[in-house]
Amino acid sequence: MSATVAEAAPVAAAQPFRLTSWQAWGLILIAPYLLIFLFFVIYPIGYGLWLARSPASYVHLAEDPIFARAVVNTLIFLIVGINVKMAIALLLSGFFTNERRWIRWLSVLFILPWAVPSIPTILSVRFMLNPEWGVVNSLIFRFTGEDGPNWLNDPSLALTLAIGVHIWKSLPFWTLILLAGRLAISADMYEAASVDGATKWQKFLHVTWPSMRTLYVTCTILSMIWTLGDFNSVYLLTGGGPADLTHVLATLGIRYLRLDQVDASMAAVVCAMPFVLPLVYVLMKRLSK
Repeated sequence: MSATVAEAAPVAAAQPFRLTSWQAWGLILIAPYLLIFLFFVIYPIGYGLWLARSPASYVHLAEDPIFARAVVNTLIFLIVGINVKMAIALLLSGFFTNERRWIRWLSVLFILPWAVPSIPTILSVRFMLNPEWGVVNSLIFRFTGEDGPNWLNDPSLALTLAIGVHIWKSLPFWTLILLAGRLAISADMYEAASVDGATKWQKFLHVTWPSMRTLYVTCTILSMIWTLGDFNSVYLLTGGGPADLTHVLATLGIRYLRLDQVDASMAAVVCAMPFVLPLVYVLMKRLSK
């Protein structure tokens, strides 16, 4: 009886998979972005890794004293530049919470270095530091009667100026981010601290900093990732000179390209990945919490 019923039951035909109209439109609209990501992100990264595949390229880098100097410069750039920048941004975020009108106008001027493109701003600083006709040395000669220094001819001074330009250029952005974090803190917490007789420093230590610590650390990590790829601050100001002694990993590849050493240029970029990947991992872990 059961066999008869089974034979009588219609066999369900396999239905072919068909996209709905919404799914089809979704694929059509996302296809251009996937193609752009493939050709302008995946392909360049893959091609760069393929060019840097030879172990001889890394042996050449290890034997080049300029590469070792660039690694040291990169560490100095990160440790000094980021910590100074973020500490100043934290202080200025407190300053710009003031509601006075002249401070609001000052905030508009303060944001200009970040809003204006890097090439004209950094090149203008380079022209100002020209030892012969730059405005800085002209003012020194006018007020002291003595010639000013050749600012970009000393490696230590040139790297310090490059760090200063980086801080000046990116400081407004991080100040705005931390300012938004300060404004998100409830005013009731500050009022309660005032009732308890807390000083300004105690309010910062026990109210402001605990509320902003996560934001501050996250911004610091993100700033480290971006600073590792900061090409403009060094190359537009010093060009890696004098004598290639102010290069960082972000600009060192250009030096090898000029020497027609494409594999070494790509290998220098790959050498920055041990710095970048742990920072990206830590940042993603923090953002996923």
